[in-house]
Amino acid sequence: MRYFPCRVLWRCCRASVQLCLGLTLAGTVVTCSPTVSEASKLRVSPTVQVSQQARPSVVNIHGQKLLGPGEEGYRPGEQPQRVNGMGTGVVIDERGYIITNHHVVEGVRRIEVTLHDKKKYVATLIANDPKSDLAIIRINTPEPLPVITIGTSSDLMQGEPVVAIGNAYGYEHTVTEGIISALHRPVQVSDAQSYNDLIQTNASINPGNSGGPLLNIDGEMIGINVAVRAGAQGIGFAIPVDMAMQIAAELLSCERIGNQWHGITGQENLTEPGKPFVVSKVEENSPADAAKIRPGDTIKSVNDLPVERALDIERALLDKKTGDEIEFAVERGGENINAKLALAASPRSRSASVDQAWNLIGLKLTPMPGKQFREIQSRYRGGLSVLAVRPDSPAALQGIRRGDVLVGMHIWETVTIENVNYILNRADFVSIDPVKFYILRGNETLYGHMTVALQK
Repeated sequence: MRYFPCRVLWRCCRASVQLCLGLTLAGTVVTCSPTVSEASKLRVSPTVQVSQQARPSVVNIHGQKLLGPGEEGYRPGEQPQRVNGMGTGVVIDERGYIITNHHVVEGVRRIEVTLHDKKKYVATLIANDPKSDLAIIRINTPEPLPVITIGTSSDLMQGEPVVAIGNAYGYEHTVTEGIISALHRPVQVSDAQSYNDLIQTNASINPGNSGGPLLNIDGEMIGINVAVRAGAQGIGFAIPVDMAMQIAAELLSCERIGNQWHGITGQENLTEPGKPFVVSKVEENSPADAAKIRPGDTIKSVNDLPVERALDIERALLDKKTGDEIEFAVERGGENINAKLALAASPRSRSASVDQAWNLIGLKLTPMPGKQFREIQSRYRGGLSVLAVRPDSPAALQGIRRGDVLVGMHIWETVTIENVNYILNRADFVSIDPVKFYILRGNETLYGHMTVALQK
């Protein structure tokens, strides 16, 4: 048996196909899709209602990728070639955050997104998780986008009706219906990709549907369409929405996106829609601990955004900065409490940065207090004090010593540990050989070059 992710379309979409939206007969335009008000009540079936409700939150994704050795559809002996491909995405935050499959955007240099109203935007890849085959992209729009209604996959029933919407074979916003054929299916797509717990459906899912929603008859998203069975009809698969939203919360977490920290771990009550998020753990000395949030509290909202999932907390913290005060509406023992939480820099990111600087260049660094720095130097905005230098390291070979202040590397300043983390993790950092550094020693500014490419 062979299974293909919906990305098989990368090798077969060579031209775009435009759908006919109307026919002209003797100068009269006949509309192909009547509005609800024009249709009889009998025609407005549950499937029609689901389609109309969810359609504005579903986007079509187009792009090009380079097809080379090891890629599905590549013919041995051919030169790598750039081919067209497509997929689907779902809006999960009104600011333009969209969830899709990792394989839809993998290797795509320009991710083009088309909304239901035909408006086109170029998306940025925010985060991805190849293991789960999920990714988050973002588009910037002048107006808020409609967000999909998120359901739960915890109470799905074999045989219940479902609807799929997607960019099937390039036919944008294709709607198909069927039933749930089975639950908890393990599927091996390739040697590199497998799924352990998929929803199987006979709603037609075709190449291009990847990343689109599988919906229940209430119009709630219960899965993310991901794969089709090669050579078979009516066998498609979707990632359960509960799993997808947990991973989305991790991908959009303030710690991952902005190196910030709140310290809350919680439990979602997915079997009772509208039930608030319950705190199961608060990290010691975290911002949540300082805000007096406690295990057992139910978080009803964050900055007026209702909270049911961990994803809702992370959505509320998007675009917030370290030090910003966030309002948490909490219920404890029947009492409503308003807590103010101030975001802090993640201690894990700081620790990782310190370890990386020690391992790659041989420096143990700590931020120099602003007042102390201004006393010795006014030309730079700040710097990092050198606490220790690892013997035989690139820094030691260049004569950097304890007590020096690192103020820059290559073209970037080093005011904070996060600055160093950014520099050392840049994809092009390994090509900078040697890297120029700037230090303060007493009243002098010194510079040198460290060869660190072989260390990375």
